[in-house]
Amino acid sequence: MLNGTNFKAWKEAVEIILGCMDLDLALRAEKPTPNPENPDEDKVEKWERSNRMCLMIMKRSVPEVFWGSISESQNAKGFLDVVEQYFTSNEKVDASSLLAKLISMRYKGKGNIREYIMEMSNLASKLKALKLELSDDLLVHLVLISLPTHFGQFKVSYNTQKDKWTLNELISHCVQEEERQQREKTESAHLASSSQNRKRKNNKDVVERTSQLKKVKKDENTPTCFFCKKPGHMKKECPKYASWRVKKGNFLSFVCSEVNLAFVPHDTWWVDSGATTHISVSMQGCLWSRPPSDNERFIYVGDGNKVTVEAIGTFRLQLKTGFHLDLFETFVVPSFRRNLISISSLDKFGFSCSFGNNKFSLYQNSNVVGSGSLIDNLYLLDVVSSNKENFHIDSRGTKRKINENSATLWHKRLGHISKQRIQRLVSDEILEPFDLSDFEVCVECIKGKQTNSRKLGAERAKDVLELIHTDICGPFPTASWNGQQYFITFIDDYSRYGYLFLIHEKSQSLDVFKSFKAEVELQLGKKIKAVKSDRGGEYYGRYDGSGEQRPGPFALFLRECGIVPQYTMPGKPSMNGVAERRNRTLKDMVRSMISHSSLPESLWGEALKTAVYILNRVPSKAVNKTPYELWTGKRPSLKHLHIWGCPAEARPYRPHESKLESRTVSCYFVGYPERSRGYKFYNPTTRSFFETGNARFLEDVEFGKEENIRNVVFEEEPVIDSDQVLVPITIPVPTPVIGDNHGVIPDIVPTQDNIEVLPQIPIEQAQQSQEVPLRRSTRERKSAIPDDYIVFLQEHEDGIGLTEDDPINFCQAMQSSSSQKWIDAMKDEMKSMQDNDVWDLVELPEGVKPIGCKWIFKTKRDSKGNIERYKARLVAKGFTQKEGIDYKETFSPVSSKDSFRIIMALVAHYDLEIYQIDVKTAFLNGDIEETIYMM
Repeated sequence: MLNGTNFKAWKEAVEIILGCMDLDLALRAEKPTPNPENPDEDKVEKWERSNRMCLMIMKRSVPEVFWGSISESQNAKGFLDVVEQYFTSNEKVDASSLLAKLISMRYKGKGNIREYIMEMSNLASKLKALKLELSDDLLVHLVLISLPTHFGQFKVSYNTQKDKWTLNELISHCVQEEERQQREKTESAHLASSSQNRKRKNNKDVVERTSQLKKVKKDENTPTCFFCKKPGHMKKECPKYASWRVKKGNFLSFVCSEVNLAFVPHDTWWVDSGATTHISVSMQGCLWSRPPSDNERFIYVGDGNKVTVEAIGTFRLQLKTGFHLDLFETFVVPSFRRNLISISSLDKFGFSCSFGNNKFSLYQNSNVVGSGSLIDNLYLLDVVSSNKENFHIDSRGTKRKINENSATLWHKRLGHISKQRIQRLVSDEILEPFDLSDFEVCVECIKGKQTNSRKLGAERAKDVLELIHTDICGPFPTASWNGQQYFITFIDDYSRYGYLFLIHEKSQSLDVFKSFKAEVELQLGKKIKAVKSDRGGEYYGRYDGSGEQRPGPFALFLRECGIVPQYTMPGKPSMNGVAERRNRTLKDMVRSMISHSSLPESLWGEALKTAVYILNRVPSKAVNKTPYELWTGKRPSLKHLHIWGCPAEARPYRPHESKLESRTVSCYFVGYPERSRGYKFYNPTTRSFFETGNARFLEDVEFGKEENIRNVVFEEEPVIDSDQVLVPITIPVPTPVIGDNHGVIPDIVPTQDNIEVLPQIPIEQAQQSQEVPLRRSTRERKSAIPDDYIVFLQEHEDGIGLTEDDPINFCQAMQSSSSQKWIDAMKDEMKSMQDNDVWDLVELPEGVKPIGCKWIFKTKRDSKGNIERYKARLVAKGFTQKEGIDYKETFSPVSSKDSFRIIMALVAHYDLEIYQIDVKTAFLNGDIEETIYMM
């Protein structure tokens, strides 16, 4: 019987019953048309009989309460279509209830697990019939989530495998796992029964001997404690037994082995599948903590030793995807060298992992929330330490070299457009060809664009301004920096070129449209013919007292200008799909851009303008060219685009700038000016905007956690045209000449090599005859010694080490009165390096950049200040290298103050004498992994 919620099941039952009775002809075929030449009355009569029977059976199964709502029909197929149309609105409710039932299903271990998984598959099939399709991978994860805790090791095994299982494979593995668990329970029960029988047999004589004692005590009701042997209480109630248990304690067992004993930073976290709990070496990042209980004071490691647990708490890690990972019940063990993340502990909270290609991914509810890479045979979790609680980033970390051919970089520069649009830009030769294989999953796009709906096509106009789509979006919960809460868009149907205006109220739509109309009609020399919008009051008009909607100012203005208004049907915003889709695309891009940046939400208006600027210059599915090209007839250029919200060092126009004032301002890029060529920036210090064409964009900067803002002065980056040229500048650099392989040390003579630097200088500036003063960088360089190393004495302190008479370069050494002694010291240094095979003289390979070298001169003096000898050292200019590209920096710890005090105490205690020695040629960290070319 049809009840309004079981239409699908009712329809299937009716079709099955009619088919079994061979009465479904009227549902399968149309009524045959009679032919006077060849009449076939049997077919017509058979169809009419099938039609009557189908109508009677279907009407009989429909309750009387629905008869008035369902229109009469003499055709069985038509009657079924009417019923289906009447109850089709309940499909959303059915899909929602089926999905809720599927997600909430849990296997309790009773019954057959095969039937349980097939039931979940049946629900997924019903959802697919309701146009809500679930992938096989998602269904597999839902089944694994619904399994009970004793399938925990089984789920961990799946998460650590590279290959994915189909639903049939999952059923097979689950059945095998359940049978294995049942066999283990049976064997355990059998062993317990056998052990009990043996125990009874061995104690048979003891029972016989004590039977008389039991008869004596049978009448006594007072129990005896088996622990303290005193009557009056039982063992579980014994106070001595309770205190003994507390004193004894229970130690946890923890298996861990460290494969690399090198220095590991304390803020790195490593994933370990063998760890049974999370381990932290310090309290850094701990949200709250508690002291360990008696049975948590120690844990055992792989070698059998036990280590002390100082505290147990919850740690929060911020992953590079923006996800906050909370590690509960983390043991703080300072004696460990690494922070470890237990996979089994993550699995208890619904996380899963996948490993392969020296990388791993962390999932939650089938969404990627974290990733990592294989380092030293362990997987390192990608964790960031930047504090993004405030919109203004208070620190800037290391700057990497930007890969201009990165698809991910251009994806962010173009406002998070799709990969297909980037491919079209490459194929249209608007962008330079580059490899799209590094196009990774963008978490910001997932956050801003996740949807299940689809877009419908429509017929396009034949020329520009034939049809304009418009719509108003808002209000936004956060007003823009200028107080606007709405925005209105105008999109040309032919070219898809769009305009956007920020407004305070919807009533401003007419004034904005007048401005838009005057501009586009004058620029294009054509008239707007039609405007399509919804039936909102700002477009169509307001309702009067009689309930009728009267034309408003906007509609009356269109009538006066002869523009044909086109309105959507009530409740059908999809009829104006171009404007609705444009608004959705803009909001998706703005959410992604703001999510990727660190700017406040009040700048959503600037992000909207930038998104419109980008959409006008990138292709879409609706047009075969870019909107900019169809609107203006010119090909767009994308070379000037940068990532919205990225940090920048910009030079604003300041007519009264002092000579010592910083040339640039630390700011953020927020868009492109509407009426000029340049960039728009936001200064978070003054909370103001300014426009300039001279800026350096920091699009690939990693944000540190505890570093201060560095005042960096960069070279100007003007917006140059194609007619500007590059002028070379020659800078002489002195370098020493090193002897050959035959051991002959020639005279050391300073030489000069020319290095050409090509800065971006417009030709107008190059033709100026006046000299341009050199600019000095005021960047505060970070010390090469890490913060966690202690340096008690340096050579420049207290006049120790380099004296005022020591030359600082080769020229000063040759001009000093001790020039011959310095030459002998340099020859001695060269001979020592040749004897120790420090280098090999080779030809410089193609494409390799050598590093320079210099001489360090130092006078060695005794305790009375007399000169003992002259020391010259040849060192490489390692500061010209870039971290992670041509070197890995290493450090050696210095002796601590405590060690020095211990040595002095031993000397004083045993009345010893201490001498200081100087090793003539010592190479600390002499073996390096990289091949370095020096000249």
